[in-house]
Amino acid sequence: MGRALATVAVKLGHDVMVSNSGGPDTLFSLVGTLGVKLGTVEEAAAFGNIVVVAIPSRAYRSLSADLLAGKVVVDANNYYPQRDGHIAELDSQETTTSQLLADHLMQSKVVKAFNAIVARDIETDGRPSGSADRRAHPIAGDDAAAKAVIAGLVEQIGFNVVDVGQLSEGWRFQANTPAYCVRLDAAGLRKALAAA
Repeated sequence: MGRALATVAVKLGHDVMVSNSGGPDTLFSLVGTLGVKLGTVEEAAAFGNIVVVAIPSRAYRSLSADLLAGKVVVDANNYYPQRDGHIAELDSQETTTSQLLADHLMQSKVVKAFNAIVARDIETDGRPSGSADRRAHPIAGDDAAAKAVIAGLVEQIGFNVVDVGQLSEGWRFQANTPAYCVRLDAAGLRKALAAA
């Protein structure tokens, strides 16, 4: 997911830094192929106004709340118990992955986005505004200004935005729901979200 978003963002003229838990040396090929900057997790957190988190849900506590304080953080994560192990509050549906992340990053503005689309579709499915076949993408968040920033990015990438509401509503487009990774226009996406 990070690579796909970086690819599209660079093409749109954004300055992008990519990092992972393995360190910049494991990403060296992206500099030549994508034209991104590479950095440590700490450098990437400091670099961007928008930080995309695309990690296994089980690892959310590894993120530094201090480093991400004041940032708009995009939660592109999904919970898969077979990968993440069981997380009791998610299994019982007491909360969502985004709410867990927001509780951990209390000084950040978390927006749920880019979790309900296959990474390759980010690079191939974007269309100009007004296109009849323009796909829609859901977002959710508690901070209106942060959501507006991410909605603008989603639109720029080539998707119509469907604002699902508060972060607590992000479950409507998580794995195993009718809206998850399905090509839908805005009307179809709203129906799928309502059916969740």
